[in-house]
Amino acid sequence: MLLRLTATVLEAPDANELAAFYRRLLGWATLQEETGWVRLAPPGGGAGISFSTDPDFVRPVWPAARGDQRMTQHLDIEVDDLAAAGAHARSCGAVPAEYQPQEDVRVYFDPAGHPFCLWVERSRAS
Repeated sequence: MLLRLTATVLEAPDANELAAFYRRLLGWATLQEETGWVRLAPPGGGAGISFSTDPDFVRPVWPAARGDQRMTQHLDIEVDDLAAAGAHARSCGAVPAEYQPQEDVRVYFDPAGHPFCLWVERSRAS
């Protein structure tokens, strides 16, 4: 029996638009693209990210308060330079979160409002 995680799927109002953002951010290749569905894969293989259009998508709120639409997942992306990676993320269309909980992590929102974290190994952060 084969069990292999192939991708995390992010819902969005426009899957193709969100996939284009992550394609620019990560530099990953497109494995499949059609209206409302896109699969991206990292160089060298491994689990990728897929995107699905959901016309009823509700943007999560982070940090959330009682009654807010909560995020159900987020992506952690390791980087070697937080400042440079943050500048790249912003140039791709990411928006920095107002609240930043840690010195070695920066929280951003993708165009659909999903939070994601850029982080640097603590030994590199000093």
